[in-house]
Amino acid sequence: MKLQNPEAEIFFPESGFSIEDLPATTHLAIGAHPDDIEIMAVHGIWECYSAQRRSFTAVTCCHGASCPRTGNYAHFSDEEMRAVRRQEQRRAASLGRYLALFQLDYSGSQLRSLAVNSLIKDLTEILRASRPHIVYTHNPADKHDTHVAVTLAALHALRNLPQNLRPEKIYGCEVWRSLDWLPDKDKVLLDVSGAAALAETLLGVYQSQTSSGKRYDLAVLGRRRANATFYNFNEVDRSQELCFAMDLTPLVNTNDFNIAKYLKAYLDHFSAEILSLVSTKDQK
Repeated sequence: MKLQNPEAEIFFPESGFSIEDLPATTHLAIGAHPDDIEIMAVHGIWECYSAQRRSFTAVTCCHGASCPRTGNYAHFSDEEMRAVRRQEQRRAASLGRYLALFQLDYSGSQLRSLAVNSLIKDLTEILRASRPHIVYTHNPADKHDTHVAVTLAALHALRNLPQNLRPEKIYGCEVWRSLDWLPDKDKVLLDVSGAAALAETLLGVYQSQTSSGKRYDLAVLGRRRANATFYNFNEVDRSQELCFAMDLTPLVNTNDFNIAKYLKAYLDHFSAEILSLVSTKDQK
């Protein structure tokens, strides 16, 4: 397999596995930075963790060298931080029992510019080789511009695949914007009850981030619990933890590839739901 960046790597946490084993992948996540996959795709990691016939593969597109840093990492250069984050992502792959980990080594600025075409080529090749049934990536309403760039590249790569190689489901997941705002009929519910201990272990790997004052490890676990509790006000909690996602599958299987139109439909549903409650009250 030829990846575009010379420093890109393919890591197999367990010895004895190689490129030839990639078709065993059932769940695959495409994230922007080291740690994004452990935030947004814990549903896939958990489903494969102890399963005999399921395997999880991760693709991290950016090296994340220019991240904010304080404390023990305050004086690290970008190259030093790049090496730290790469090793943290490898450690998470080992602890999460991933089949394979791709680290594609792009910078965020590259993915927000012309290099996105190279990323599409990489992702197309990886998807052809792994043939996952389920794909997780960022949702296109995320507020991080690099995350959105990765989402768009992932969707283009998925559309490059012949119909028989396209996954059954493609989920756009939560990282830098919660999807609580989606009307319930539009939410994909990913139940991760029971996965808290594994999630805490995986997020705990990223000391270069959490020890610098950004405790997203706590925030992510809190969000999942809040999703479960606040999902329905008429019933007791049916799940302990929930991740919300958008169903991006239609964007891959339609001729009308218009992401703005796709998102506007969700926004219109949200607007209609909110305004209908206000209008009803106004009329009384």
